[in-house]
This record gives sequence, C-alpha cells and structure tokens, in this order.
Amino acid sequence: MKAFTYERARSPAEAAATAARIPDAKFIAGGTNLLDLMKLQIEKPAHLIDVNGLGLDTIDATPDGGVRIGALVRNTDLAADTRIKRDYGLLSRALLAGASGQLRNAATTSGNLLQRTRCPYFYDTNQPCNKRVPGSGCAAVGGFSRQHAVVGASDACIATHPSDMAVAMRTLDAQVETIRPDGTARVIPIADFHRLPGDTPHIETVLERGELITAVTLPPPVGGRHIYRKVRDRASYAFALVSVAAIVQADGTGRVAFGGVAHKPWRSSVADRNLPQGAKAVTDTLFAEARATHENEFKLLLAQRTLSAVLLDARI
Repeated sequence: MKAFTYERARSPAEAAATAARIPDAKFIAGGTNLLDLMKLQIEKPAHLIDVNGLGLDTIDATPDGGVRIGALVRNTDLAADTRIKRDYGLLSRALLAGASGQLRNAATTSGNLLQRTRCPYFYDTNQPCNKRVPGSGCAAVGGFSRQHAVVGASDACIATHPSDMAVAMRTLDAQVETIRPDGTARVIPIADFHRLPGDTPHIETVLERGELITAVTLPPPVGGRHIYRKVRDRASYAFALVSVAAIVQADGTGRVAFGGVAHKPWRSSVADRNLPQGAKAVTDTLFAEARATHENEFKLLLAQRTLSAVLLDARI
C-alpha cells in the first residue's frame, strides 16, 4: 500500500472542496472496496478524506411521501429499516442478496453505488485493463468472459457493475443528491448516474471531480409485488450472473431492471411496457443490441428464464 495523508471532513461542502483541490484525493467511509483496491495498488490515493462524521446517516421521510436515504447509511441498517421493508421491499431484498453480513455492516449507500467492477482482469495488475490503466487494452476481450457484459459494452471494456442495490434503485427511479466543490447541490436521476464504457471505461459515473454524494431519494412507494431474484454460481458471497429487480402490478404491468449484464443496471421504458406480454417480449427489447461472447451468451436465455420465474412468483 502506498503512503497517503488523511483528514476528517467537517462538512460535506468542505469535503468536496478539499477533494477538488488536492490531486488524487479520495473519500472514504466504509472502505469495503477502496481499501482492498489500495492494498493491490489499483487505487493509489495521495489523500483520504474521511466523511463518516458528516451526519449523512439518517433515513427520513420526504414531503412528497418518499424517503431520503443518507449517503452514509449502512447497508444493514437500510435493509432492516421498517419503512424500507414495508414500502420498498425490493430494495431490502436486493441489499440482503449482496455481500456478507460483516460487509453490509460497514458498506454505505453511496459506496455501494460507487463500487468498482469485480472483473478479474481489473484486479490482476499484470493484465491490461482500460478501466485500471486507460489505453492499455482489455484482457477480457478475447479472454475468459463468462461473468462479463452482454449488452452496453464496448471494444474498450466488457465489465459489469457489481451492485445489487443499484439494480433495485434503478427499478425504483431513485435520484442521487450531491454537493459540488463550489457548494452547489444537484440531483442526478439514477438512470443517468452510471456511464457506459465507450472509449473511457475508467470514467464510471457522471460525478465531477470532488463531487460528493449526500443522499439517495426514493419517490413515493409503488404498490404491487416487489421481487428481487439473483442467479449466481453459489448461494452466497458471489456476484450475479444475472439478477432481476421487478415491481409487478395485479394487471401484469410494472417495471423491471437487470443486473450482471452491463456496465450499469439495465432497464428501458419500452421493455417495461412489454411486461404484460411476458418475459420474452421484455428481454427481446432489452437485449436487442446484445454483443455476447461464446462464453457468456447463456446470460441472454438465463435473463429470460429468470424474469419468467419472477413473473410466475408475482402471480402467486
């Protein structure tokens, strides 16, 4: 691990301003992803800004009947919150499907959204990786690609986003609140938050340098059956091959997002409208431009079958 300096921020605005001012500065909260990457020298921050003491760890009702989740709310606390379990069951189930109890106790809401890919070539510093070293190439292209993206990828990167929570947030139409280094705030729809890789896979979100997530807001609850189903190689401590986050109404309408298939949670309004026509109609729309490899093309059928199982569960 490289040497670094450290400070505790006193306010969100101060944290953002410091991160913008100091080259190679990083925010740290739970550290469940960042510290691992620092040990491997994939992340090499010169300065760490501890944001744990900023009071961003509450879950509050919003005036319109939704919920505002502080950026530092731990995953365990969010999954166990009475309002979340009652009104946003999809989110609670997705959180409990991710990581281990110990990690959920430390991991934060904002950190979950910002966690980096678990692509093995990203973690192997002997391999070329455009996400780790821009312009070095992508060892996954032409390499072992079973876990990788089947849609939304590029010639520069075929990694997937590992978050379960983000897939649920996408289905719930969450919004990400931030503060910029100049002290101004902005709100980013979750649909726009994560970027597709294109030619710059190392730029993973639309956040500006120094911009700090302060909260994630959920709109008023949506009724219907909330279902999160995750298919993985083993029953625990594994990332999704395919995951499905769905809200299904009694008349068959609803909304659905997929994880494990792209660089971001994968959803479209057109596919949502096709939900009453069945799983194939949805997946034919969502994966119309799929670029699967011979090792991961099974994900296309797996996505359809997983959604079929979800829709069957929704009718029970």
